[in-house]
Amino acid sequence: MVEVWLPYGETEVCVRIPTANLLDIVEPKKMDGKNPQVEIKNALQNPVGTKRLAEIVKPEAKVTIVLKDSGVSANQMLISALMEEIGSAGVNENDVTIIFAYDPIRDSHLYQKSPMLGEELSARLRVVRHSCEADWQVSVGKTSNGIEICLNKLFVEADVKILAGPVEPHPIAGYGGGYEIVLPGVAGLDSIREVFRLGIDGKAVKGNLEGNPVHDEMVEAADLAKVDFTLNIVRDSNLEIVKAFAGNVNETFEKSVRLAEEIYRIPVENRADIVFVSPGGFYFDNSLQEATVCLDGALEIVKRGKAIALIAECASGFGDKEFFEVLSKFRNLRELRRHLEKKFTVPGLMAYRLIKVLQQVNLVVVSVMPEYYLSRILKLKIARTANEAYRLLADTFGNRGKISFIPYGNLTVPFIKT
Repeated sequence: MVEVWLPYGETEVCVRIPTANLLDIVEPKKMDGKNPQVEIKNALQNPVGTKRLAEIVKPEAKVTIVLKDSGVSANQMLISALMEEIGSAGVNENDVTIIFAYDPIRDSHLYQKSPMLGEELSARLRVVRHSCEADWQVSVGKTSNGIEICLNKLFVEADVKILAGPVEPHPIAGYGGGYEIVLPGVAGLDSIREVFRLGIDGKAVKGNLEGNPVHDEMVEAADLAKVDFTLNIVRDSNLEIVKAFAGNVNETFEKSVRLAEEIYRIPVENRADIVFVSPGGFYFDNSLQEATVCLDGALEIVKRGKAIALIAECASGFGDKEFFEVLSKFRNLRELRRHLEKKFTVPGLMAYRLIKVLQQVNLVVVSVMPEYYLSRILKLKIARTANEAYRLLADTFGNRGKISFIPYGNLTVPFIKT
């Protein structure tokens, strides 16, 4: 027997299977650890495609930093480094505003509650969380597709606009960070919905930028916003910073994605009969809505009609109300697509993608969520433990089935070698 450990909330769970059944463990590449603070400082001192931030800002400038949440520790490192660079140019801390970017993939209630910067920085600096439904959005123009882009007024009216955060696989935009920090990060709800409506397109998938209509709109939105400077980080599966890139938004994103693909894009030889996938533990599996992001990767390497076991704690439940409502009401993709055309929401799109998975494979969910909601209302198959899920699937698909594991599903972009 072989034991495979999968992240589950803030802990791990073990799956025991016969050694002969193990096909593959698919996970991001290991990278040499570096001092993250040194990496960030080096990036700021050697920006690409633009001058140093300390040369861009003026002492009297009003500066806005939009930060995509990457955990309190990484957030603190990014903001501390940026404040040091800005401060060296004589900018007063009172003239700096930090906006935490909105992410519609995450449960909106968790976004409002989760800690972001820690007490010391939060007390010193002006920190706000972007609300996509607030009335302080202003238009910066339209994209080539005619979508009006409305952004947070604090951001638009700043003298210097800075973006900061991780570049990682994104379930709809291909890769998040960079442009995504503008839209949806500081965008109005109507703009977000019009852009993410394009996410039904088959090219709007994790790890793909080419021909991805959502990514293309995000690029145009960032161009309309006139971003002055960007600080990106790329992390490994342990969420440790591997490299930082700073400078022009386009060039830093390109360099960041190149490294991200080296880490997260993983070739796989053969498809499995069963795939066990974890989003990667906390904070990727807070809710079912967030956890389902990892299923597209599992779908890439499982045989059609076979099985996926989703190992996700989901301590906060389903996610947004629209996600639950769509799942409980629809099972026909054509009907749901018509519904989304009339009443689009991003949680509804996430539900659409989950239903699409359910029509292609057998899905078993291991979580702490009540059985009543999962099995009776949503009609999902459940198991209490990962080992119970294995026994259930082995009984259904045979004891000789080949099994693959994806421990960090939200950060892994597996593909079958051709």
